[in-house]
Amino acid sequence: MAAGKKKSSTLPSRIQKTLSSIWQDKHMVLFKAEYTFLVTAVLWFLEIGINIWVIQKVAYTEIDWKAYMDEVEGVINGTYDYTQLKGDTGPLVYPAGFVYIFTGLYYLTDHGQNIRLGQYVFAVFYLITLLLVFRIYHRTKKVPPYVFFFVCCASYRIHSIFILRLFNDPVAMMLLFGAINLFLDGRWTLGCALYSLAVSVKMNVLLFAPGLLFLLLCEFGLWKTLPKLTLCAVIQLVLGLPFLLVNPVGYVSRAFDLGRQFLFKWTVNWRFLPEDVFLCRYFHLALLLAHITTLLLFALKRWKRPGNSIWSILTDPSERKETVHKLNADHILFMVIQTVLVLFTSNFIGMCFSRSLHYQFYVWYFHTLPYLLWSGGVKKLAHLLRVLILGLIELSWNTYPSTNYSSLSLHVCHFIILLCLWLNPTPALPSQKSENKAKRH
Repeated sequence: MAAGKKKSSTLPSRIQKTLSSIWQDKHMVLFKAEYTFLVTAVLWFLEIGINIWVIQKVAYTEIDWKAYMDEVEGVINGTYDYTQLKGDTGPLVYPAGFVYIFTGLYYLTDHGQNIRLGQYVFAVFYLITLLLVFRIYHRTKKVPPYVFFFVCCASYRIHSIFILRLFNDPVAMMLLFGAINLFLDGRWTLGCALYSLAVSVKMNVLLFAPGLLFLLLCEFGLWKTLPKLTLCAVIQLVLGLPFLLVNPVGYVSRAFDLGRQFLFKWTVNWRFLPEDVFLCRYFHLALLLAHITTLLLFALKRWKRPGNSIWSILTDPSERKETVHKLNADHILFMVIQTVLVLFTSNFIGMCFSRSLHYQFYVWYFHTLPYLLWSGGVKKLAHLLRVLILGLIELSWNTYPSTNYSSLSLHVCHFIILLCLWLNPTPALPSQKSENKAKRH
């Protein structure tokens, strides 16, 4: 009985102590990473009101929603040949997971007619995505809390992509951020399953795949990674089975079309090029080569731990020559930070060398940009300059139609971020740092 009273009495004192600490640090709440939870909680609740206001006051714009509904209606009516499925804007070019999720939305919104209800569903998707993103930032403690205002409330384009356009890109990214949270919790198998589901909604999630493969090999070695890769493949196979049984070539060529040609009029990132260069296959091959080369350089020189051979990640972790250290809070935080950095960098490199970026593609990397900017190796890159880069990127994506200047400024910002990530020193484990200090002394 006395113990129960003691517990209940310590709770108010803890709350009082926390509130007292916040009050003493009130001038630093927006700058200290330990207040991430507090600031993001306030912003998240603020976002509920913002989403409702936007849905009620800003006009919905029809772009792809009707086409999505036409495509899934074809499946509902019994057409499983992917080459026969199409909507107003063209053929169905997304994997089977998209079909199942948007079939659910088709029935939920009265055959796609109740667009207002669809907007509120996407508002829920937006709020779930924010929760997942904020949890990642809370776990890593890399970014000052004031930046999260720009991550949510300040972006017109992101609200538009979610609740005024109802694109499928946000659904894929919501699942992707769910998978990343599972990776951070050490639930790699479940995370891989959710990652594969994200890929089944839209193929852009594959931009995270090189980083994920590297992390899986580091964590498990080659032989224990294979079952997780197999799980990803089996999920794709099971989801696509009804379509594969009817026309396997048609399904694979449409759902995973890596050579798809984009229209020059929609490009955000290559507007300054002549259209014939933009459409040239040699230009596409050059971008692919640059993409692969940059990924390899980062894997070899930035993601790999110092002193380890790149081939060591193929071996079982128990057989590696590196010293096994007891896990402590610093070690866990280090692993969390590195996991997020590798995944976000992998995706960002893909964005830098994309053949074309359309306006809805902004959501592919928007929520990762602050993390990348505050992870760069240029310590003298002032907070104001980082925020300015975020603002220029937002401005580039909000310029419609895109111009030579908006495209060029986007590439300049991408180059600065990539350069800062490259200049970031190769990380060492906390235990290795203390050993190196001891050697110097």
